[in-house]
Amino acid sequence: MPYALPPLHCALKMMSRKKALLLLLLALSTLSLLIHQSTHLNWSPKPSSPGCPPAPSSHPKHTSVAFLKTHKTAGTTVQNILFRFAEQHNVTVALPHHACDHQFCYPRNFSARFVHPHTLPPRIIASHLRFQRQELRRLMPNDTLYVTILREPIAMFESLFTYYNQYCSAFKRVPNGSMEAFLANPLAFYRPQEKFSMYAHNTLLYDLGGDNDHSPADPAYLPSFIRQMEEVFSLVMIAEYFDESLVLLRRLLSWDLEDMLYVKLNMRGPRSKGNVSSEALATRIRTWNGLDARLYDHFNATFWRKVAQAGRECVAEEVRALRRACEQLLRRCFGGRPQLRPATQIKNKELRPWQPSSKVDIVGYDLPPAVPGSGAPPDERCLKLAMPEVQYSRYMLRKQSLRTRRRAVLHRPLPPRGVPRPARALPLRHPAMPKAA
Repeated sequence: MPYALPPLHCALKMMSRKKALLLLLLALSTLSLLIHQSTHLNWSPKPSSPGCPPAPSSHPKHTSVAFLKTHKTAGTTVQNILFRFAEQHNVTVALPHHACDHQFCYPRNFSARFVHPHTLPPRIIASHLRFQRQELRRLMPNDTLYVTILREPIAMFESLFTYYNQYCSAFKRVPNGSMEAFLANPLAFYRPQEKFSMYAHNTLLYDLGGDNDHSPADPAYLPSFIRQMEEVFSLVMIAEYFDESLVLLRRLLSWDLEDMLYVKLNMRGPRSKGNVSSEALATRIRTWNGLDARLYDHFNATFWRKVAQAGRECVAEEVRALRRACEQLLRRCFGGRPQLRPATQIKNKELRPWQPSSKVDIVGYDLPPAVPGSGAPPDERCLKLAMPEVQYSRYMLRKQSLRTRRRAVLHRPLPPRGVPRPARALPLRHPAMPKAA
C-alpha cells in the first residue's frame, strides 16, 4: 500500500510542536548561559542593617594606593586584589625594573630609580620594598593613601624560618634546620651585616624602614617609630583578621565589596609548615623579635578601635557578605571549593607558584576549562584571581609597556607636509657573515 501523506493541518501541528520545542530549548540554553555568567561577580548583597553604610559606596572610588607589602603576612593576596582592580579600572601600577626582578631591589632602601619607566607615573604600588617615606612621596600622587599589613610574630617567624631557610644564612647555619636550636641561642647564628639577615630578626620593623637591630631596652625608639607610622598609614591591616581588614580597606577606598574578592595565595603545603608546639618556644620567638611583637600589639589594638568606630555589627555583617560573595566566585571559577595543588601538579604554567627551595612546597590552583569538557582556556578573570605574584607582575609589566609604546607612537611628531620621509637604510651584510637566526 503506498505511503499516504498526512493531512495539511496535521503537518502544520507537527511543525508547530517542533518549533515550540526548539524555542523552549533555546530559551533554557539562554537562561543557563545568563545564570552561568552572572555568578561571577554580579551578586546581590542583602540590604544593610539600619545605621550601616551600604556596601556599594556612594563616593567615587579612590585609585591612588601605596600598599607596603610586608613579608609572610598574606600580602600577596592583597597585592592580587590591587592588581585586578588596577586592570579593571585602567590604573597604572608601579612595577620593579628588570634589574630588581619582581621586588623593588629589596632589601635595599626603596628608591624611585627602581621603578620601571614604562610604569610611570603610577597610582598604585604593591610589590615588596623597604619603606622609604620621601622616595615614595616623590613617586606617588599627593592624594595617595598608605596601607600595610602585619602578622602575629610567632606565626610569622615560623613562616619566615621555613620559607627562607635556604636564603638567610642565619637559618642555614642551624644544625638540622631546627627552629628550636636557633631560638635557644640566636646570636650564635645571626650576623646583622649579612644580606638577608632581616628575615631572621624583627622583619616587620625592617620592612617598614626601621632599625630591626635597635636595642629593645631603649624606651624612646619604638614609640617614636609608631608615631611616624601613624602619620603615614591610613590603615594597618591585621593578617589574622583578614576579612575584617578588607572591609576596613574597602571603606577607606570607597570601593565595592566585589572589588575585594580573593582566594588565598602563596601558601605552604602541609609538609612545609612548622609547629610552634610549646608556650616556651612561642615566648622565645616574641622575645627575640621583641620590637615586632610590641609593634604588632600596638596596631592590633588600633585595628580593633577602628572596627569599633565602624560598628562591630556592621563590620561583621559585611564580612559575612564578603565570604558569601567569595564562595560564589569560587563556585564560578572552580566549580566548588578549589583544591590546592603542588606546583608539579599544576598544568597551567601561568598558575605555578615560585618555589623558594626544594625544601619548601608552595601550593597553588589549577583551573578547569571555561566550558567543561571543551578544552577551552579558563576564564581570564578566574585566571587572574589565582595567578601567583611573579607571573602577574610580569604580565602587568608587559601590558603596561605595550600601552606606553602605543602612546609613544601616537604622540610621535609627524614631518612637515610636503617633506618626504627619509628612506630607511638597509643594513649591509658581509658575504661571509652568517644570517641572524
